[in-house]
Amino acid sequence: MKVMPIEKTGITTSRLVLGCMGFGGDWNHSPYSIEDMLNAEKAIDAALANDITMFDHADIYRRGKAEKVFGEILKSRPELRENIVLQSKCGIRFADGEIPNRYDFSKSHILDSVDGILSRLNTEYIDVLLLHRPDPLMEPEEVAEAFETLKESGKVRYFGVSNMSASQIKLLNAYCSEPMVVNQLNMSLKEIDWLEHGVLVNQKAGAGVNFPEGMMEYCRLENVQIQAWGSLANGMYSGRSIENPSEADLATIELVKRLADEKETSQEAIVLGWLMRHTAMIQPVIGTTNPERIAKCKDAIRQAELMTREEWYTLYTASRGNRLP
Repeated sequence: MKVMPIEKTGITTSRLVLGCMGFGGDWNHSPYSIEDMLNAEKAIDAALANDITMFDHADIYRRGKAEKVFGEILKSRPELRENIVLQSKCGIRFADGEIPNRYDFSKSHILDSVDGILSRLNTEYIDVLLLHRPDPLMEPEEVAEAFETLKESGKVRYFGVSNMSASQIKLLNAYCSEPMVVNQLNMSLKEIDWLEHGVLVNQKAGAGVNFPEGMMEYCRLENVQIQAWGSLANGMYSGRSIENPSEADLATIELVKRLADEKETSQEAIVLGWLMRHTAMIQPVIGTTNPERIAKCKDAIRQAELMTREEWYTLYTASRGNRLP
């Protein structure tokens, strides 16, 4: 298979990323427990045992507790730091009294956020910083100044975005000396608008597709790594029960199971392998903290290599619920 865009930069060769949103207990200000610590460490060790060396955070995950738990583990096992890649995000601010949830790409907030991330993670630097969601009040000059400060101080090695369009990335790149190297988007066998927007060009059926126009092509041309959050579709194709499944959902669940049985692999490997079979070299972010499920994801790399065009299109067609035009 081809080389991932992010691999070309020397950041990582990890084909999968472990998402750490599930670390740290509940989404509140209560302290995390010893059990939360043990569960996180088991997930980290399972990832490493299955060749996953990149870990995805955000400053808001579990209100900072996800990073704190990870940081405690790094503190007790400092040798891990040079063998892993740490990615985190900033830019989302929680409600505060009468002030609502909001986005903030101001220079001061980005710099303060990174200091908080580094403190919680017990590290002197992170490998990649992503801007979490678009801020309508973004001043690209301010972002550029913040990124330059972070780069010069050695606190951040590379920069990227999450949930942004090609035009938004172009705007940032026009002002930033460091090009964006990652765009993290909601993509899976269930969330297929990233495919539909290209297939349904010049068709009325494409009017309701919600995905940035030209994103896939832009990222491929500019060597921006596409990362897929939600890549396992919340486990709906690998055993998790869902409410009110559609006929397409049921058909796809059955197809994934059949292919997994035929290929003597896991359903997770089929679902992720389907994503990774795409020629854009998508890098899935898996959100599970279950060591067994993490292990089941490893074979996705091999399944992507083995998956035929016919199998890929059969899965795509099953998910969309009707034949291609």
